Amino acid sequence: MDTEEKTLVEILEENNLIDLAKYINYVSASQAGAIATFSGTTRDTFEGKTVVELRYEAYVPMAIRQIKSICSSARSSWDIHSIAVAHRLGAVPVGETSVFISVSAVHRTDALDACKFLIDELKASVPIWKKEVYSNGEVWKENSEFMERKLELGNTNGSCCRRNLKLETRGTKGCCGAKVKVADGVAEEISTIDAGTEETI
Repeated sequence: MDTEEKTLVEILEENNLIDLAKYINYVSASQAGAIATFSGTTRDTFEGKTVVELRYEAYVPMAIRQIKSICSSARSSWDIHSIAVAHRLGAVPVGETSVFISVSAVHRTDALDACKFLIDELKASVPIWKKEVYSNGEVWKENSEFMERKLELGNTNGSCCRRNLKLETRGTKGCCGAKVKVADGVAEEISTIDAGTEETI
């Protein structure tokens, strides 16, 4: 079985639930001693606001191509048997899964590290956009991983759409660091719970 056959990437159209067992079964193998998974679900509150649902849009052909590229990068860094990635589009109500990643490997360290890499890279570089819908409004969100990547690439200088953003980060890099929201084309700061460093970009 070649690498491409051991990688499953699916972008699910609106109203299609993610079948977690399908993706876990896909990566299961007798030679894999570990399966690591990540399930991103819609939570009911964000900074005191009641969340009704998340809405996702994507440029599907590019999203699939980018996720496959990320999977290939993961394979070059870790000894992985199989990878499955699924992401929903459209409305995802509270409690439902919007993104699911399953990785199998001989050893747990490879599976766990690759799984974290996959979700972090997906959030940083894949053209999938998220809108948070609250009981009293809605806002398009940019992931902290995307903003960090943008800074790394130096895309803020000389851009026609440059905005002044105040970005707060925590001492450790992870999925729950700084958050930036964009409403009506204007970026606003979303404070983090833990004290961290501030950087204006």
